Amino acid sequence: MEDQKGKPNSKEYFQIGEVFGYFFRKKDPNRITNFNIRMMHGINKISIIIFLIGMIYFISKYIF
Repeated sequence: MEDQKGKPNSKEYFQIGEVFGYFFRKKDPNRITNFNIRMMHGINKISIIIFLIGMIYFISKYIF
């Protein structure tokens, strides 16, 4: 989805499918799991949720 000059389209900047894929991906038996990695992914999920809530708040504050 790049234009002829090799720059990404505006659609690529607003794709959020990978964000939702991060929350609903399946367990991979080949992936290394330990306590530190599980906690890192848990904190990442919390920070993504808080960021999205903040963006919704500021957009709604700007519109209304």
